[in-house]
Parts: sequence; C-alpha cells; structure tokens
Amino acid sequence: QDYRDVADEPYDAISSIGMFEHVGLAQVRIYFERLRTLLRPGGRLLNHAISRCSGEGPLDPGSFPGRYVFPDGQLHEVGRTVSTMQDLGFECRDVESLREHYARTLRCWVADLEADWDRAVALVGAPRARVWRLYMAGSAVAFEAHRLNIHQTLALRTAADGTSGMPATRPDAVRSLRTLVSR
Repeated sequence: QDYRDVADEPYDAISSIGMFEHVGLAQVRIYFERLRTLLRPGGRLLNHAISRCSGEGPLDPGSFPGRYVFPDGQLHEVGRTVSTMQDLGFECRDVESLREHYARTLRCWVADLEADWDRAVALVGAPRARVWRLYMAGSAVAFEAHRLNIHQTLALRTAADGTSGMPATRPDAVRSLRTLVSR
C-alpha cells in the first residue's frame, strides 16, 4: 500500500522496512511529513533502509542493481535522513548500522538460493534467479567493503509539551517495543 494512501489514524507505531529506498530523493520531506501526521503524539517510527555511504553517489540507473533489481531505487545518506526527520519535528532516538549483519544475511540468502537452485529456476526462470544471485553476492561484497550500509532509525513524534513517552535507556526501549508489538 502506498504510504500516501494510508488511512488518517493516530498510530502508536509505524515501521518502514525496505520501502524508503523507493522514496525518491525529491520526495523525502513529503514522506516523513506524511508519516508524522499518521503518528499520535508519542508515536514511534522505525525506518529501516539500505543507505549510501557518505561520498558515494546516488544509485546509477544504468548500473546492474539500478537496471535489473531496483529500477526506481534511490539510496539516501543516513545523516541527511536524520537531519530531514529532525527538521520535520521527529526526535531521533537511535540510529544503528546493521552493515555487517546484512552482509552475512546476504551470504546466507545466496547459499540458500544455490542449495535450492532448481526450485528457484522453476519458480522464476533462470535469468531472474541469476540476477538475484549476482545482486545478493555483489551486495554482500559492497556491504563488507563499506560501499553500502543499512540503517535502522528509531524516531518519535513528541507531545506538544515535549514529552516523549520513551523509556530512558535502549534496553528499556527494546522491552517497551516488544510489549507494543505483542499487543
């Protein structure tokens, strides 16, 4: 579902996982403005996205991933993302790089794909299976070499009086989120 079409509800929490890469660089402010209006005061946003490293240019539409995997993809730099979120009234509480974890995850996905190669080819065809194997293997190398990154940013919409409703420490916040998710 398009984030612009989500019902106007006051949500306790929103998670955006693997979607931000499809928000164009010119649309970032609109994206975060919309998510902020959907959150109640004290509401939390988890934005999880592949990001470009500082100094790396935007995703080239003619590159392998730009052409075959994410034709509409644009990778954002985490510092600019956080600055934009703060400019729009979010309080960023935690930013975590999962780069090494994701490199390992990609290598596991490649191993799983290769272990079940015949089934994958039967499902999507050899050309598409090869594209994804090459993309995941190449991306693992890019994450290991710090050419790509992946960040989780936890932000919240503070109440009018400035209170956050957030626990004071990261472990307390994790417990609080687990409780929220298990409802």
